[in-house]
Amino acid sequence: MTHPFESEAAALRERYAELKAEHPKMRIRNLAELMQVSEMELVAAGCGAVKSTLLKEPPQAIFKELGSLGRVMALTRNDWCVHERHGAYEDIRAGNTMGIVLGPDIDLRMFFGDWKFTFAVTDDGRQSLQFFDKAGNAVHKVYITDESNKEAYDALVQKFTDPDPAWPKVEPLAQEEDTTLPEIPAAMRADWLAMEDTHEFFGLLRKHNVSRLTALRGIGPDLAQQVDNGLAERMLEDVAERDISFMCFVGNKGMIQIHSGPVKKLMRTGPWFNVLEPHFNLHLDTTAIASSWIVNKPTKDGWVTSLECYAENGDLIAQFFGARKPGVPELASWRELLVGYCPEPLAA
Repeated sequence: MTHPFESEAAALRERYAELKAEHPKMRIRNLAELMQVSEMELVAAGCGAVKSTLLKEPPQAIFKELGSLGRVMALTRNDWCVHERHGAYEDIRAGNTMGIVLGPDIDLRMFFGDWKFTFAVTDDGRQSLQFFDKAGNAVHKVYITDESNKEAYDALVQKFTDPDPAWPKVEPLAQEEDTTLPEIPAAMRADWLAMEDTHEFFGLLRKHNVSRLTALRGIGPDLAQQVDNGLAERMLEDVAERDISFMCFVGNKGMIQIHSGPVKKLMRTGPWFNVLEPHFNLHLDTTAIASSWIVNKPTKDGWVTSLECYAENGDLIAQFFGARKPGVPELASWRELLVGYCPEPLAA
């Protein structure tokens, strides 16, 4: 059967095959970067073992029906960290610009502003739904496993298959000019100390027009202090040894994915430090961590402490908290662990 995008696809497949032969272990995301095209274009072209079907827009309509698939593997990543979580999509709310999934296993925050394309993908026999933004960047992927409802997957693909697909053209994402202040205003510290919920933090940054890192650098060591960049690895080893339940947040511009619970199996592979649980995998490129911070925020439930890792460009790579729900104080074991890492006292 002729590929639906044959004229656009043939040249991409040829270039991809040449590069893949030179770099057999390189993943599609990195090969796309080498080719100076988007990952979505390589998926659309059916490069390598990929067979893909373009689904109808908007992505939210498909996302709302992911619960029908049963237990799957949800994957969200940025350039430096990959977060994989097994479970079912439950309590899905998907609006025009924002969304949330609040299941006990799959826990997500969606920012739909730039979402655009959805493909059903079969890669070497492995089936998935892959969501991309309008620039062709992968935002989120849903993989079918042995525990999934494959009939529901087939029905979902059939329901949303675009009957007359056009080659999906990418467009650059709007670049927001950085107009944030280089230092924090004095009033910000009082507002920080008045927080009653960690979710107020983003509004606090906007109100005072500062970036996350500017806020952390200037707020004072009792509220945020820089720590060694090897601390993420040490912390994961310590929570595994002490059986401390924690939360791991990893995201990109369109999605944040959250794991809650304990971990046991850890492994170093080259630059990557890995959590390898049956239901949760994390792959963190520790060589990409340019700064690490322990952050201390007041809430109605007491102080909440986090470890945050940032890339050279200032983007957040990953955040770690003690496992908790609103209305429940922070785990004493988590607080004790993070306070023990701090070179200076935290506010308490």
